[in-house]
Amino acid sequence: MLRALYDRIIALSAHPRAPTLLGVVSFAESSVFPIPPDAMLVPMCLARPERAYGYALICTVASVLGGLLGYAIGALFFEAVALPVLSAYGHADALATFTGWFERWGAAVILIKGLTPIPYKIVTIASGAAHFSLVVFFVCSVITRGARFFLLAFLLRRYGPPAREFIERRLNLIAGLTALAVIGGFLALRFV
Repeated sequence: MLRALYDRIIALSAHPRAPTLLGVVSFAESSVFPIPPDAMLVPMCLARPERAYGYALICTVASVLGGLLGYAIGALFFEAVALPVLSAYGHADALATFTGWFERWGAAVILIKGLTPIPYKIVTIASGAAHFSLVVFFVCSVITRGARFFLLAFLLRRYGPPAREFIERRLNLIAGLTALAVIGGFLALRFV
């Protein structure tokens, strides 16, 4: 079933209303939808490289707005909505882990997890459930989601199909290196 949904999302990337659909998928993925917007973003950027940054902007804005919905679900509707959503995706135990991480590392958790393949909906719902600062959550979400989508758009625009193959094979490595760069930047700022 998940594979069929993934294939349908890829097919939608060729639709005339693909930018709008990209926004809808990006918004929904941040709180309840299982397929990341990359499934549409990649083929759209490859088909229209001159629009890659516009597509990345759509993903960023919609993902952050969807993240605010995820935050609200975690903060206001934890028992009724958040637990069933997390349970449906097999991530019910992740909340306790994330809550502990928020207490220990704060904003760094959002910055790091927003770049990785870990479903962003877990970060958004857990942030709300932990009553993490909404302003800090929002700023970190803009930074991390923007970095992720614009980096992907840059690579696809610059290198085309070979970049797609490289990214798909090494997604965890790329996300991990980007997360390390973000952490390094914060540590450098802290000691300056």
